Amino acid sequence: MSEDASVNTDAVRWPDADSAYFAVQRMQIKLHHWAGEDSSRRFEDLFNLIYDPAFLAHAWERVASNAGATTTGVDRVTVTYIESRVGITAFLGQLRDSLKSGEFRPVEVRQTMIPKGTSGKFRKLGIPTVAVRVAQAALKAVLESIF
Repeated sequence: MSEDASVNTDAVRWPDADSAYFAVQRMQIKLHHWAGEDSSRRFEDLFNLIYDPAFLAHAWERVASNAGATTTGVDRVTVTYIESRVGITAFLGQLRDSLKSGEFRPVEVRQTMIPKGTSGKFRKLGIPTVAVRVAQAALKAVLESIF
């Protein structure tokens, strides 16, 4: 075996934001093309794309740049907390592992009441955790190009 060969074949290479964006865009174009060619086509293996490093990195960028990045779910964790205390790579690695193994389970949303226009009434707003938001964004990136 070569000394330059990678020992850990399960090591994940996390792309930078631009690389992730273009990788996701290329796959979305393919998915859209395949869906358009045959409306009865069955997409069998989309789950692998959801935990693909490029899709998760892209999803992270979308969640982190969202105006709601400062709001917390039931776990009281924000994007800033993950960036400063946990680390983005570690967070995405844990999320990827739990998605890949099938152990990921979304937790309940934190509910808060917000004003409903100028009527003086309120409505419930559910706020998911950052992990759930990233998983949802990855799923959306996969499915939106098909439908």
